[in-house]
Amino acid sequence: MRNFNEKTITDAVIQRFSTSTDPRVKEICTSLVKHLHDFVRDVRPSYEEWEYAIDFLTRTGKICDGARQEFVLLSDTLGVSMLVDAVNNPVGGNITQSTVLGPFYVNDPEVFPLGADIAGSMRGTPAYVSGSVSSEDGSPLGGAIVDVWHSDDDGFYDVQQLEKLGGHAGRGRFIADDKGRFHFWTVKPTFYPVPTDGPVGEMLKAQGRHPWRPAHLHFMIHAPGHRKLVTHVFDRADKYLDSDAVFGVKDELVRDYPEHPPGVAPDGSKRDAPYATIEYDFVMAKSA
Repeated sequence: MRNFNEKTITDAVIQRFSTSTDPRVKEICTSLVKHLHDFVRDVRPSYEEWEYAIDFLTRTGKICDGARQEFVLLSDTLGVSMLVDAVNNPVGGNITQSTVLGPFYVNDPEVFPLGADIAGSMRGTPAYVSGSVSSEDGSPLGGAIVDVWHSDDDGFYDVQQLEKLGGHAGRGRFIADDKGRFHFWTVKPTFYPVPTDGPVGEMLKAQGRHPWRPAHLHFMIHAPGHRKLVTHVFDRADKYLDSDAVFGVKDELVRDYPEHPPGVAPDGSKRDAPYATIEYDFVMAKSA
């Protein structure tokens, strides 16, 4: 086959996949080519625009490293991450809804005992975080692994300022007690912009969009026999709840972050400065 034109090249490319022995590869590549070719026919980019697109993706890859994942951020800000999440995590009943992982998760964070303070040298209002993990049938999931991470009062994650902080902070892993309960101290997170010094920031500016995310705590929870839960707990008072740059807000995940005067905290400790409390009870779906 040769002499391809605008109308014939799509079928020709798809035909090349006919010898693939992997049905899923064939399915994915066929759909990809159909949609990509339709996009080109719809937009009809100039050579200069197509070259810019290739350069944009090249620069997106080059800025990725161990502390930053620009491709994840690109997926997030185009709503693709939330779409993939929705496809893979159907929920119903009382199951806690999921949301995006985000680009700042760190594998194998430090394990802390319940009640520990993970703030390190992060700045912000002290915050007491508590909650529980249970199955969809109401039974507590003792021993559930609870990963948490968040920004500081300036809107930065530890991986964005490791030298300044002297290491990781505002993140850790906890093991729920036999009743599925967990609690710890940290600092109250604030709203923050996604990184705008790379290709994604360039894209947001061109689209006339702001880069802000509402204040939230990230959670990733594992329990045997249950589907992994990746979610946030958002601050109800935040002004960006209805315009989250990565489309991650769901009403069920919004909670009050009340602040309290100095005194005796819920865990019995004496606090000499004002502090906030954040509480959420997570319900996990059983594995299929």
